[in-house]
Amino acid sequence: MKLEEHKFIRYFEPEQAAQISQIAIIKKFSPPEMIFEEGDDSDALFLVLEGEVKVSKKSSEGNNYVVITSVESNGYFGELGIIDKQPRSGRVVAFKETTVAKIYYDSIIDILANTKGDVVLKILSILSQRLRTVTTEYVNQLAYKEKMALIGEMVNTIIHDFRSPFTGIQLSSSMLKELHPDQESQEWCDLISMQVQRMLNMAEEVLAFSQGNTKLFSQQVDIAKLLQNFKKLNQVYIDSTFVELTVSVEEGLIINADENKINRVLQNLLANAVEALNQYEGKIEIKAQRKDKWVEIIFSDNGAGIPEEIQKNLFEAFVSYGKQGGIGLGTAIVKTIVDAHGGDIFFESTPGKGTTFYLHFPLVV
Repeated sequence: MKLEEHKFIRYFEPEQAAQISQIAIIKKFSPPEMIFEEGDDSDALFLVLEGEVKVSKKSSEGNNYVVITSVESNGYFGELGIIDKQPRSGRVVAFKETTVAKIYYDSIIDILANTKGDVVLKILSILSQRLRTVTTEYVNQLAYKEKMALIGEMVNTIIHDFRSPFTGIQLSSSMLKELHPDQESQEWCDLISMQVQRMLNMAEEVLAFSQGNTKLFSQQVDIAKLLQNFKKLNQVYIDSTFVELTVSVEEGLIINADENKINRVLQNLLANAVEALNQYEGKIEIKAQRKDKWVEIIFSDNGAGIPEEIQKNLFEAFVSYGKQGGIGLGTAIVKTIVDAHGGDIFFESTPGKGTTFYLHFPLVV
C-alpha cells in the first residue's frame, strides 16, 4: 500500500499528513530479519505498508521468546515510545517480506505540536486502544500456556497409569489368539491389539500437542490401504451408532507421512462427524483422489453443520461448541498434523445440512 493510504497517516489533517510522508524513511526487511530487539532505545514509530511482523517478548525463564501479537499491512508498532520514551518492550521480527515506513519520534512530536487538539486526542485514543489489544493478547497467551501445561501433566499421568492395564489386555489378546486359531478369533484379537495401541497413540498425540511437539516418523503411505484399514478399525464403532460410512479411493495415491498421525486426523474428524449426525439418517463419506500434485481427501457428512459462531476459529485450541465433555483440542491437533506434513486443510459447512473437510497432502510421484 502507499504511505499516504496508511490509516495512521489518515488520522492527520492533509498538511500534517504530507509532512509525515516527506520525513518517513521506507525500509524493507526479509524474514527472519530483526527490526529491533527488546531493550533497544526507542526512537521511531513503524508503519507496516506490506507484509507482516511478529512481536515477541522474552519469557520469564529468559531463555526463549513468546510471540504476543502480529502486525500486518496497515498496522503499526513501536508507538509506546512516543509517550514514555522507555526502552523497547519487545522484539520485532519480519515474518514475511515486509516494507515499513520509519518515522522518528522527534519529528512526530513537532508535527503534533501544530496539530488540532481533537486530532491529537484521537491519535492518543488509538494508541491506548492498541496497547489494550496487545495486553489482552499477551494475557491470552499466558492463559493458553497454563492450560496446555495442565493438559500435558494430566495426559502424562493417564499414559503412565494406563500402560499396565493396556499391557495386560495385549497379553490376554495374545493368549486368546494362541488358544483359538480360527480366522474370526484371530481377526478379533488383532483388532483388540490395534485398538489398544491406537488409544496409547491418541493420548501421546495430545501430550505432544500440549508440548508443542509434532515430530513425524514418515514413510511412504498408500492412501487406499490406510483408508481401508481405518474403516476396518472403526467398523464396530460405526455399527453401534447406526451411521452409514462409505469410503472410495483412487488407486495409486502415495504420500510421505506418519501413518499414525494421519489416522489421528481421520479419527478426530470421524468423531466430530458422528456427534453432529442424526444416528438414523447419518451418512459419512470419505473420498481420496489425485488433484494436480496433491492427494485430496474429502471428508463429508450430512449432519448439523459447524455453528457459525466458531467457524472462523475452528482450528484454534480450546474452541468448542455444545459438545459433551469436549475441550476443543481435536481440530487444533488436526490442523497441526496437516501443517507438519506440508499439507493444507479447509472446510465448507452449512448449518443444518452438513460439513465437508478438504485435506491436501503432497503426492509422491
